[in-house]
Amino acid sequence: MKNLSLIAYLDLKESIRAKWFLVYSLVFGGLIALFFIAGVTESQVMGFSGLSRLLLMYIQITIVILPIFILITTVRSISGDRDNHILEYMLSFPISLKQYYWGKIIGRFITVYLPVLFAMIIAIIYGAFKGAEIPWSIFFLYTGLLFALSSAFLGIAFFISSFVKSSEVALGIAFFIWIFLLAFIDIALISLMMQERFSTELIITISMMNPMEIFRVAAISLFDPELTVMGPVAYYILDTMSQKMFVFLSIGYPVILGLVFATLGFVVFKKKDLV
Repeated sequence: MKNLSLIAYLDLKESIRAKWFLVYSLVFGGLIALFFIAGVTESQVMGFSGLSRLLLMYIQITIVILPIFILITTVRSISGDRDNHILEYMLSFPISLKQYYWGKIIGRFITVYLPVLFAMIIAIIYGAFKGAEIPWSIFFLYTGLLFALSSAFLGIAFFISSFVKSSEVALGIAFFIWIFLLAFIDIALISLMMQERFSTELIITISMMNPMEIFRVAAISLFDPELTVMGPVAYYILDTMSQKMFVFLSIGYPVILGLVFATLGFVVFKKKDLV
């Protein structure tokens, strides 16, 4: 346990010193600052106002930015150590492969999740200072959704890093996965739906297996429980399960997905040549 925490601490310390962490923190902190400067909390659109509208805008932008930031900064975690011969040096100490791998995951998760969480906390503090009504239920649910999304893509990133030896190849795979989940899967599924090659229920189910898509729908459902903005798709989702159950699934599924990919990555990491 001590070695695990030490590896996590070393990875956390290394990440904080890196330039990407500064950029990463400034992006999310800057988004909140920009929203306040633009007067988002003082306007009203489609019934959303105050901190509720700010959190809605923040979460919609996070859907696009957070996964790619996690992927490109994490896929080089193990492959980068292998390229720089740090992995060989670390394993010369009395540290097991399990402690090294899961310690890296814990340290990197803290690094990628805390800036996103702190940005939301800053928004709440500033809103309270201005006397705005604080939507605590939405805040805590968004915290859970961001935790789940971070877990999913962190697991995917470590899975890639475990079997790719070159950092350049790892970055290429990470970018392709992000593009595929963000755009290609939606375009392909819409095309299949229009051609009616598969049932609508099957296509929607496949779409909901995308962690980015289920995150987006869950975020919308917190403000629009009837999912009216989604049209006929809402009927299938809400007829299948309640809104609360769907939000619970939206948090649980990405966490489990991330753990599965992280575990698969560990299995590959143990069996491959380490250096």
